[in-house]
Amino acid sequence: MIGASKELASAVTIWPEPHEQIEVSAPFTGAPLGSLPSVTEADVELALSLARRSQPAWAATPFRERARIFLRFHDLLLDRQSEVLDLIQLETGKARAHAFEEVLDAAVVARYYARRAGGFLRPRTRRGALPLLTRTHEHRVPVGVVGFITPWNFPLTLGITDAIAALLAGNTAVLKPDPQTSFTALWTLRLLREAGLPAGVLLIVTGGPAAGRALAERADYVMFTGSSAVGRQIAAAAGRRLVGCSVELGGKNPMIVLSDANLAATVEGAVRACFAGAGQVCISIERIYVHESIFAAFVEAFAARTRAIRLGAAFDYSMEVGSLTTAAQLRKVEEHVADAAAQGATIRAGGRHRPDLGPLFFEPTVLTGVREGMRVFAEETFGPVVSVYPFANESEAVKLANATPFGLSASIWTRDTRKGARLAREIRAGSVNINEGYSAAWGSVDSPVGGMKESGLVPRHGAEGILKFTQSQTIAIQRLMPIAPSHGMSQDFFARWMTRLVRLLRHIS
Repeated sequence: MIGASKELASAVTIWPEPHEQIEVSAPFTGAPLGSLPSVTEADVELALSLARRSQPAWAATPFRERARIFLRFHDLLLDRQSEVLDLIQLETGKARAHAFEEVLDAAVVARYYARRAGGFLRPRTRRGALPLLTRTHEHRVPVGVVGFITPWNFPLTLGITDAIAALLAGNTAVLKPDPQTSFTALWTLRLLREAGLPAGVLLIVTGGPAAGRALAERADYVMFTGSSAVGRQIAAAAGRRLVGCSVELGGKNPMIVLSDANLAATVEGAVRACFAGAGQVCISIERIYVHESIFAAFVEAFAARTRAIRLGAAFDYSMEVGSLTTAAQLRKVEEHVADAAAQGATIRAGGRHRPDLGPLFFEPTVLTGVREGMRVFAEETFGPVVSVYPFANESEAVKLANATPFGLSASIWTRDTRKGARLAREIRAGSVNINEGYSAAWGSVDSPVGGMKESGLVPRHGAEGILKFTQSQTIAIQRLMPIAPSHGMSQDFFARWMTRLVRLLRHIS
């Protein structure tokens, strides 16, 4: 893989040797996966300069031509998915089914914006200042060069789907992926170039936090997905420069299971919601609130199903859950579980590091008896650990679900979907799924998904997901007479004439 990774990097990067190298290891085995150049601040500046030079010609390219590139990318991605599935698994340690979610998501988003973005971006006629005399149009203008700083947990989805919207809006982009998963980003860029994306429209810089800071301090718009602490820094830097930013941050996402829920379906849904990507999913569930009348039955069934999960490394669909991605995540998961157990929580399933399977495997874990003061109670674990709590009534469930500074995603399970929708509107989260863990809202790409409270600013997907990469420009044409006294008209007469006109307009629809 080392030779292949160097070939991949050289095919799509502009950075000459020598650079300090970042060594990347495979989570499944700990074996070396490859190395990447750690770019300098000057390199980031060069990438932005190249992107700025490319932006006017790209923005002038007819939208239909831009869209055709991403429809070709859609087809190539589906045709060549086995390549990137292997790469995602090598870099993240995910089970193949969870890597496939990324392929599906990237293809759907590419198709959606290629078909719909033209409508979102088209000029719109607006009501003018004076009927018949003022003709007004609103235009959407690209912001310029968008900087993307993306995490390791979804290297394809978060590496390209937001950039698709930015590029279709006429921007160019510079992407700084996490070093752990940069090869997926490089593969994706190579596929886009094969689909027809011109050189200089999307550039990738590889490196650590210093490269990310340099990009955040220079791009015309910044999009970041990651921790709340870093998100605050990104937003503050953007605010100082008066440029836009979009940040999706942490979560401690709740699931509410009502007394009428289908127990078998809910247990299966909870397994998907809690343990996809080994729990390293921003929108995965970490807290489950179950009505007291079915609490014991749910815990027994959920714990049994969790213990039966097929955990391991395989480059096919035989395993249900894979490895954690980094040693830091393993340490955090172990600390959260150990702290909870030491303070009296009960481990109903899992709870063990599994070095026999690979260096970073940890069993999917179900806890009960978790209480305030334990780290796992309020901190985001970002691993395969979930706490289950009983509740007495719906208002208590909503109160418990909302008792967090985060507000990213939530889930409600009930046979009465009307009741579920009513409760969903009381949950302070950017997306709420009913009878699904997270896929329904995330997959509905025509609707925005984002965070409330400390979970983020400015959503992705839908019209908002592309319009945020533009600025509005109003162009107004005045005809026949100005909005001012004319032809010898006195200011007094103009004021009386305008007053009558405004009164008249009050009564006209």
